[in-house]
Amino acid sequence: MFIKENTVLVLIDVQERLIPVIHEKEELVGNLQKLITGMKILGVPIIWNEQYPKGLGATVPELSSLLTEQTPVEKVCFSCCQNESFTKALAESGRQQVIVCGIEAHICVYQTVMELKTKGYEVEVVADGVSSRQAYNKEIALDKLRSNEVGLTSTEMILFELIQVAQGDAFKKISRLVR
Repeated sequence: MFIKENTVLVLIDVQERLIPVIHEKEELVGNLQKLITGMKILGVPIIWNEQYPKGLGATVPELSSLLTEQTPVEKVCFSCCQNESFTKALAESGRQQVIVCGIEAHICVYQTVMELKTKGYEVEVVADGVSSRQAYNKEIALDKLRSNEVGLTSTEMILFELIQVAQGDAFKKISRLVR
């Protein structure tokens, strides 16, 4: 199980010029809003990434407005792990459990997850927090991740896993959030 004190969320490339062509984009953005808000309630750090923002635009405002206390890590590589700023931020977090969400599932998400796993991190992918332009590419990515023994979770499942008890302020806030 993931423990909030050992967990970090990695958000990958949910950008203005990509999102219009993403499969089920409204549901994806809604789930990511819940996930980011929940992680902030729980005090879980977030490493926010953008792929070539000059060409693909900034992170969509629905998400960037939730991340005002930080700036995105810019990259041109598909795997976030190929970016020194990302690897430094991850190392500085001191966390060994990584939850990954974003787009595209079969490219940047997949490559980042596989490299994180190779580096010894415990990684799970939020299945309802990733997507691709075509549904079949998302499904292929999730199937390939499963076959490589990467855990899958959902927005609601990981939030309640990190809370662990049905009491307290965080529980109340997250319960309202996922309704």
